[in-house]
Amino acid sequence: MKRISIALVLVGLGCFVAFQMIGSSIADDGTLTEPFFLIPIAWALILLGGILAVATVIKGRIK
Repeated sequence: MKRISIALVLVGLGCFVAFQMIGSSIADDGTLTEPFFLIPIAWALILLGGILAVATVIKGRIK
């Protein structure tokens, strides 16, 4: 489970990097065009990876 939690955190950070690299722009009609969906996905993945890491540590101490 340790590898999975690390992978989830890294994918979450990758979402933040992708958001910055894609960037945002204003279309000709005045609407903002940005990949906003990456931000909540990134936070969810980082949170899930952190919870899984804490659970792994707790499970290891119990044994």
